Amino acid sequence: MSTTTTSCSTVTRGWPLERVLFAMAGTMTLLSALLAAVVSPWFLLLTAFVGINQWLYVTVGACPASIVLRRVLHLRSVLYPAKNA
Repeated sequence: MSTTTTSCSTVTRGWPLERVLFAMAGTMTLLSALLAAVVSPWFLLLTAFVGINQWLYVTVGACPASIVLRRVLHLRSVLYPAKNA
């Protein structure tokens, strides 16, 4: 487990929201590329969906996956701390 210290001198365990989102997006992109090569090129639509969600998070500060991860796993953002409340 990783331990990081924030500016408020509190210790947080685990990965922040952005790191989990990045890992999920990379996994889904690789999976969709594999499925497009092996099964059907239509799986490239999954890659497009992942990219759209990444841009949503960058521009708005939230995407469907980030909302679910915040509510279910109680992950916190290091880039958008105001949305953690």
